Amino acid sequence: MLSLIFWSLLMVVGVKYVSFILRADNHGEGGIFALLALLPLRGSPGDDLGRKARTAIIMAAVFGSALLYGDGIITPAVSVLSAVEGLSVATTALEPAILPVTCAILIGLFLMQKHGTGRIGALFGPVMIFWFLALASLGLIHIWNDPRILWAVNPLYAAAFFRDNGLHGMVVLGSVVLCITGGEALYADMGHFGRRAIRLSWNGLVLPALLLNYFGQGALLLADPSTADNPFFQMVPEFLLYPLVALATVATIIASQAMISGAFSLTQQAIQLGYCPRMHIVHTSGQERGQIYIPLVNQALMLGCLGLVLFFRESSRLAGAYGIAVTATMTITSIAYFLVITRTWRWSPFRAGILVALFLVFDASYLGANLLKLADGGWITIAIALAISVLMSTWKRGRAELAAQSLTTRLPIEIFIGDVGTFKPHRVPGTAVFMTLNDQGTPLTLLHHFKHNKILHETVLLLTIRSAQSPTVPESARVEVTVLEQGFYRVVAQYGFMETPHVPDVLRLARAQGVQADPASTTFFLGRETILPSGKAPMAEWRKRLFSFMSRNAGRPTTFFGIPPSRTVELGAMIEL
Repeated sequence: MLSLIFWSLLMVVGVKYVSFILRADNHGEGGIFALLALLPLRGSPGDDLGRKARTAIIMAAVFGSALLYGDGIITPAVSVLSAVEGLSVATTALEPAILPVTCAILIGLFLMQKHGTGRIGALFGPVMIFWFLALASLGLIHIWNDPRILWAVNPLYAAAFFRDNGLHGMVVLGSVVLCITGGEALYADMGHFGRRAIRLSWNGLVLPALLLNYFGQGALLLADPSTADNPFFQMVPEFLLYPLVALATVATIIASQAMISGAFSLTQQAIQLGYCPRMHIVHTSGQERGQIYIPLVNQALMLGCLGLVLFFRESSRLAGAYGIAVTATMTITSIAYFLVITRTWRWSPFRAGILVALFLVFDASYLGANLLKLADGGWITIAIALAISVLMSTWKRGRAELAAQSLTTRLPIEIFIGDVGTFKPHRVPGTAVFMTLNDQGTPLTLLHHFKHNKILHETVLLLTIRSAQSPTVPESARVEVTVLEQGFYRVVAQYGFMETPHVPDVLRLARAQGVQADPASTTFFLGRETILPSGKAPMAEWRKRLFSFMSRNAGRPTTFFGIPPSRTVELGAMIEL
């Protein structure tokens, strides 16, 4: 068993993620969406992916991101519950308190999110250093008592385990995977810490501490097999048990905080890339760009965590639901990494195939072992991921159909401006900003406004916000202004998938390029679409209805884009999809 754990930590986290996957950064950012964005764009010179292959990898990446949401629900639940279960080692009288204490800690954790992670960030480093030093110290004590446990570094012991146990060995492998569950989160958090800091902390502290503790548990089990019910807490002298339970709880809260913050970042990326409706995003720090809080996501995660704890009641049962999410995401990451290193970095398929095949040997083994847990709770992870994947793909497809439909029916802007010059309608002082999804043609909101009000502002801006393939866009390249005639301007703003658009900043940058737009006399015109699922768009009826529901409940554009509500006019329109 220890041989399996040793080689899993070494090969999956140490070699795969720390040595190779961390190289696939998108301007310093990591994660499944950042990895996907490294692929050549469709139709670009380096693009040799077929349409079906590109669609398949995109859908796999969407499913992988949905699985990470499952991690965001399961990680706090299983981590906090397993830490609090240490109370039962001290005395069975405390067993009834485990679930209430776990739920109270989880509720407090999620209520704390609105204050941002900056206030408690200064505690993270010292607490985690103390935690890992404690792990290493406990392990060393027991290794000293029985050093023969160090023979577990020999991989022949792992091979012999499968030879002797057959299918039962695969079942056990599904539990071994729990020692490497942080690998994908490590990659997703690269933008917060940097590749060098992650490698230094992993190789210098985390890996040695984990191995010493695991080997110490193994030495304890050789000496006293009766400690198998909870070897970690059985390692501790009785007078240190309660302090260790407290320290383990704090450590799991910190680990859970990382997964919750990752879910917020993932949602922000999904919104910018068009896979998720607008949501209210709160920036909790004026200095750190990545510190955000999304109330709706936070509430959903809290309800999910509490539901899992109350349903499974034991961390050992909940672990079955955990493994599938992690191993499936690891497998998808390996496949996407192969496409990046062959299509973008131009490795030879043979060289890349050998490397990724090594990754997939571990990934597929763990995934296959965890699929055996489907009936024991693993189905919950798959159900959550499928539901989120359907929502994300439906929103992406619906917005694409709307954009295509509006493009085919849209009046060319040159014709509209020509009519303005010919008929010379009344122009009022000030600036009107019409936000539009496409940077072609005349926005529907502009046509509706002119049809009903028969006037135009002296300055008219047609504003389109695009999402870039990079996590951030420098301010110098943010805004592109095209001067049209009759006081019209086409403004295209680009934001990275880790950024939140802010329209007042866009107008500030546009003014620097010569656009006459006074903030005090600017009116924003937004479209409020009502989707009717009675059109001819090639979408299933249920998906049209789902998209219509999501559209009705999307966040207010004024809040998402930072537009002053007092200077905003919304024009409704019914659109058949």
